[in-house]
Amino acid sequence: MPTHNPENERIKRRYFAYLKEAKRRGEPSVDGAAKAFSRFETHTKFRDFKAFHREQAIAFKRHLAEQSAVATGKPLSKATLYSTMGALKAFFQWLAGQPGFRSRFAYSDADYFNLSERDARIAKGRVEKPAPSLEQVRHVILSMPFGDPIQRRDRALVAFILLTGARDGAVSSLKLKHLDLTEGRVIQDAREVATKFGKSFDTWFFPVGDDVRRIVEEWAVYLSQELLWGPDDPLFPATRIEVGKEHHFRPVGLERRHWTSAGPIREVFRRAFPAAGLPYFSPHRLRDTLVAFAEQRCRTPEEFKAWSQNLGHNQVLTTFTSYGTVPPTRQATIIRNLVGDGRPPDGALEEIEALLAKYRRRL
Repeated sequence: MPTHNPENERIKRRYFAYLKEAKRRGEPSVDGAAKAFSRFETHTKFRDFKAFHREQAIAFKRHLAEQSAVATGKPLSKATLYSTMGALKAFFQWLAGQPGFRSRFAYSDADYFNLSERDARIAKGRVEKPAPSLEQVRHVILSMPFGDPIQRRDRALVAFILLTGARDGAVSSLKLKHLDLTEGRVIQDAREVATKFGKSFDTWFFPVGDDVRRIVEEWAVYLSQELLWGPDDPLFPATRIEVGKEHHFRPVGLERRHWTSAGPIREVFRRAFPAAGLPYFSPHRLRDTLVAFAEQRCRTPEEFKAWSQNLGHNQVLTTFTSYGTVPPTRQATIIRNLVGDGRPPDGALEEIEALLAKYRRRL
């Protein structure tokens, strides 16, 4: 049984270069396309792409809908089906315009990879993910041990993510020089920090508690004054591993280098939250925590806009639509309290209208 098709491999390499160089897609997008191709070619027994026919798309779509995820044993999610079919549709649309393929199949044949409208809506629907409250995260931080350098780093790490809302990928690449304790900010310079979409921006510390801020400050002072690390050393260094007397690997301290990925940061959270009697929440969920906190603290559109920019969002709608869903319990409270004359606070309408006018001028 064939395991690959040389002609297909050559055209796939061309397409991957097209994705990276022309479409400016990152490695995750290319890897996703490669996984979709692997599933499709396995189903077609590595038939040459020149033999593509719309019936193959229909048959593969039915086949994939009957498959189960290896990790859970449950049917593949609609989101997985949607991303796989989307990658294949984009590829065959591109392929239909390439020399040697134009007469083989029509551009519109790639449309047969489309899911039904119902399945597409399910795949694109936003599922509300639980997030910890500010009080819960503070409880985790203040209950974490800090008796040795590794424990101090882990506690400062969780405190830092709550204080700044920084993404774990960016945190793993931050250097000491990116932390400005005088101004109370983090300089997320995309030339050195792995920010999302390669965007540079500054984040000022969120008002989540002086004790949380103090933990981060004490950690930075420990690195710079006790360990004598410099500006280009990692803010959150990797763990040094050595072979012990019993020939087992064991952590012995801090390594003067960055983590190679955000995986160890998530592991810190996996240990810290259950140890404090709470379910595991990923580092990213703390961004939801901060948005929920903003809904309580921000009194004007301008304040919420500033809070949104502090999270790295260009548009405040990103904060609202991606993070700012009102929990059902809060929703019920708001609706029940909508009594009286229904008028907003003094000056609120004028402020909103001024902001809208400003954005209209930019259009």
